[in-house]
Amino acid sequence: MRIGELARRAGISTRALRYYEQQGLITARRAANGYREYSEEDLKLVTEIRSLLTVGFTLEDARPFVACLRAGHASGSSCPESVAVYRRKLAEIDDEIRTLLARRAEVAAQLTTACPGCLPREQDKT
Repeated sequence: MRIGELARRAGISTRALRYYEQQGLITARRAANGYREYSEEDLKLVTEIRSLLTVGFTLEDARPFVACLRAGHASGSSCPESVAVYRRKLAEIDDEIRTLLARRAEVAAQLTTACPGCLPREQDKT
């Protein structure tokens, strides 16, 4: 399939596909006329990349998942390298949650100091 069809089927722009190619995540074959040609496997790779980006992974994070699919696995998450990325990402999210909870507690404390009784009791989860 050509780049426009892949973009349409994957729900992304041709520019994004060219960027993925530039980053080495997908590889287009060239037709005799110079047009990029992609396969169903490329659609699977792009779908995997997009799903990872949607939940906060980076393109660099996506590399082990792409490599796993290219190695013939049914899922990009079935390789140990992919599992390691999942674990690292969960640790990052847990750190962000702790940071946000600490910020929330500080803001709630400042509000309580500035305006006693302004913070409803069920919202005061410090």
